[in-house]
Amino acid sequence: QVQLVESGGGLVQPGGSLRLSCVASGLTFSYAMGWFRQAPGKEREFVAAISSSDDTTYYADSVKGRFTISRDNAKNMVHLQMNSLKPEVTALYYCAADTKLATSSYDYWGQGTQVTVSS
Repeated sequence: QVQLVESGGGLVQPGGSLRLSCVASGLTFSYAMGWFRQAPGKEREFVAAISSSDDTTYYADSVKGRFTISRDNAKNMVHLQMNSLKPEVTALYYCAADTKLATSSYDYWGQGTQVTVSS
């Protein structure tokens, strides 16, 4: 049984940073991993993704230069470092896994971790 569990969300002031983490179990780590987010009243959107071999990353244009995705295959974890946070990135952030590197249609999803950027 595949499980993805996110952590690291919270309340942060504008301009601050957060590091989200996701630990995966029940799958071999030849999976690509992604981060998505969904704000209230909006559709879920792609944020970032990383290949199974850690050599290819994709980012949404809105987060390029501020967010960094990384993974630690030895620990079955993927991270999302978020810097220079703005209120508009407030959302529920989901970790996802799939056999292919993509910006949508992932097979497995976590329950999400809330990120709130507010003063």
